[in-house]
Amino acid sequence: MAAPKNQAAFLKEAGTPLEVADAPVPTAGAGEIVVKNAAIAINPLDWHMQEHGVFIQQWPAVFGCDVAGEVFEVGPGVERFKKGDRVIGHTVNLVSGRPQDGAYALYTTVPANKAAILPSSISFTDGVVVPFAMEAAVCVLSVTEPGPCMPGVLTPALGLPLPSLEAVPSTDKTLVIYGGSSSVGSMTTQIATAAGINVIAISGAHNLELSKRCGATDAFDHKDSSLVEKVIAAVGTSQFVGVLDAVSIPETYTNSLAILAKLGGGHLACVHPPPPDMPENVKAGMIFAVNDIATPVWENFVTPALEAGKLQCLPRPTVVGKGLEFVNEGLKRSKEGISATKLVVEL
Repeated sequence: MAAPKNQAAFLKEAGTPLEVADAPVPTAGAGEIVVKNAAIAINPLDWHMQEHGVFIQQWPAVFGCDVAGEVFEVGPGVERFKKGDRVIGHTVNLVSGRPQDGAYALYTTVPANKAAILPSSISFTDGVVVPFAMEAAVCVLSVTEPGPCMPGVLTPALGLPLPSLEAVPSTDKTLVIYGGSSSVGSMTTQIATAAGINVIAISGAHNLELSKRCGATDAFDHKDSSLVEKVIAAVGTSQFVGVLDAVSIPETYTNSLAILAKLGGGHLACVHPPPPDMPENVKAGMIFAVNDIATPVWENFVTPALEAGKLQCLPRPTVVGKGLEFVNEGLKRSKEGISATKLVVEL
């Protein structure tokens, strides 16, 4: 049997296209699996890494956060997986800097505690939309103490419960999600709902039904001239937690801060650095989507929740093409802006 051959899409210099070249086949270390990728996904973070070199620790770099495929090798101490299992996984190049930990390759190393069995009823291209967004959602909701994200910027710490497979009574806590139809917004809506948190979503008018499908109790058009007032009314007498601004641009910050001001303050979780000079009653932070707080969710929640339909592969994927050479096209389209979908490359 011929030895496997690996290739990866390398970033050799910030601001340049990725170059597909041969790469070593990774070896699974303790607590790791190697995944033979069938699909990889592209996140907005990725084009920022390509364009600006942020979070790159080693050149040439292989990055990307989402993989779906079959287990190729199981490392020492791993008992949840065996060779041939269909899995989804969240890669950790962001923290390790190692090229073998980046998704943009034919074979990728994934920590076993950031992977889950993908039910046979779900395709790789559907399943691959889950990993990064799911861990980001848990990091938004359940971290209890602010930690470092990037120099001078802390992570949010809302301290909310982890999701449950059981029907959870409402906690009477309400979170507003700006950008409810985005990948992180859609997944945070689902994870929050599974933890008994009420979600009010803000998105484009044509995407409101997507947010409701994810579990939002109310959804409002971001272009509505009465947006702030309608959100305030929807929060009502419930316990307002804060805002996840999954868009994090000046326009959304303006409305997010207006909502927080009228509701007496709270948390502001952002996908970019938050605005300077926050009011004293606003606790702002930027999401860093790698945290061991997600381990019990990966190990106990993801697979049965996918099987039961409690966790849906939303937003739906858009397949850019088949082959690593299409990663550049995906990064370009991500930078141009997408709505209510996640860009995926098949392998």
